[in-house]
Amino acid sequence: MAKARQFLGVTPIRWLEYLLAILLGNAIYYLSLAPHLPEIFRHQGFQMDGGVLVDFVVCVAVYGLIRLGVRLNEGVFEKQRQR
Repeated sequence: MAKARQFLGVTPIRWLEYLLAILLGNAIYYLSLAPHLPEIFRHQGFQMDGGVLVDFVVCVAVYGLIRLGVRLNEGVFEKQRQR
């Protein structure tokens, strides 16, 4: 298998995973969670606050789910190749 080209030590597919996690995480936070959170956990523009932390945690969770899906998908392909 050919080695993937890297940018800053990371493959383009991984950069796409990062981007997807950030976009989906922010969409989940701003469209679903933020309207229902207490004021302390809502992000106020251009400030470091509790909302930034909650948004970060949501993005990390989405990234974790993406990586889990990739790993599970790789396992499925490995089992198919062994047959």
